[in-house]
Amino acid sequence: MPHADAADADLAIPFCPLCGRPIPPGVPQSRHHLIPKLRGGKGGPVILIHHACHKAIHKALSETELARHYNTPAALRAHPTLARFFAWGRKRPPEWNGRAR
Repeated sequence: MPHADAADADLAIPFCPLCGRPIPPGVPQSRHHLIPKLRGGKGGPVILIHHACHKAIHKALSETELARHYNTPAALRAHPTLARFFAWGRKRPPEWNGRAR
């Protein structure tokens, strides 16, 4: 019989590494290429994030800025505009997919 912790790990709900909200099944989500595909990131690392967080990233930063300076979750969280958005979005329910400010 499988160990209960192993079964729980299979059912673990991921959390957005940017806003910290859970990403349960059925919630609008995106895979963000840390280095944009058009800037050499095809096949590179991706992170699972809320669709609203993804929209905010691409509204605030160009593909070149993403590739050069904001190619880690920590760098994205440190960007002043995005930091405010993620802090604000953290207070929203996981299924929230409103407009990016």
